[in-house]
Amino acid sequence: MSEAGLLELRNKLDNIDNELLKLINERMEVVHQVGVLKAHSGGAIYRPEREKAIIDRLESLNEGKLNRAAIEALFLEIFAISRNLELPENVAYLGPEGSFTHQAAEGRFGAMSSYVSISSIKGIFREVDTKKARFGVVPIENSSNGIVTDTINCLNKYNLKIIAEVVLDIHHTLASTCDKVEDIKRIYSKDIAFEQCRKFLANFGLDEVEQIPIESTTKAAKIAINEPGSAAICPHVGAKLNNLPILFENIEDKDNNRTRFFIISDFENGQSGNDKTSILVKLSDKQGALVDFLIDFKNAGVNFTKIKSHIAEGNSIFFIDFDGHKDDDGIKEILDKHKDSIKILGSYVKEIHDI
Repeated sequence: MSEAGLLELRNKLDNIDNELLKLINERMEVVHQVGVLKAHSGGAIYRPEREKAIIDRLESLNEGKLNRAAIEALFLEIFAISRNLELPENVAYLGPEGSFTHQAAEGRFGAMSSYVSISSIKGIFREVDTKKARFGVVPIENSSNGIVTDTINCLNKYNLKIIAEVVLDIHHTLASTCDKVEDIKRIYSKDIAFEQCRKFLANFGLDEVEQIPIESTTKAAKIAINEPGSAAICPHVGAKLNNLPILFENIEDKDNNRTRFFIISDFENGQSGNDKTSILVKLSDKQGALVDFLIDFKNAGVNFTKIKSHIAEGNSIFFIDFDGHKDDDGIKEILDKHKDSIKILGSYVKEIHDI
């Protein structure tokens, strides 16, 4: 291509960018007007079901090169900027910086939000409950390691609501200042990460070196950058944040390793038409109590996506997910019938992918 042709294309891009900036500013003006109305009516600024409806509509209109993931990436950031211009968002997440929970939080709330790293799941619930944070992001389950007990216990204890779920693909790296694998004398990581990378460690003879479990994979990277002869199993972003060279990417044993996160806050979502509801159920010791409970849902045609038993404060409870919104016809009647046995944790937009 000639220099003149390249210059013409660049000028065209500049003109498009100018128009985009103008249109986005126009959108922000309308968002402000909506925000004023919501402030008077007491409505929530963050509406996941509304955001989903917008993305669904844009995908249906799309005739260009963008796929749904690209549309979501662009507009989730625009949504986050819009909300932050009206009311800065304070988001508590399970730290440290660069953790998978941090990645899940940024993926939903964008670059402009204020993020607070909290060292425990209980601490995140406390921050949101006392309104020091508007939102909290906590892990609920991993495809390899199951349900996160601390999150279930806190959902049982606190009267907060699940307002969204985020499913994140989990990829681990082996990072070290060592140039060769055989120079590695010890590896730092979280115990779960070691378990998820057993085959890789065995294949490279690293199951014979000292493996030191610590509280987070990101902290492992911080240690490894300063300790000769050591390595870390950590997220890609954790290695990059600490300038730790990456020797191997995607070292997890399973290529479908995913973690599901909940976003918690103090409000409830409206119906989106593609919802999921989570509840905690405490049933009597009467024989067949669980079967009787489930039959009511079955008769209403409700699809259960998850049933997990759990012990909370010495009592047996069930964590249950099912398709639909708590206010949907049929579901509301069942929940009312069993209201003495149920704690409704929240109804929220169902992710396209689940684990």
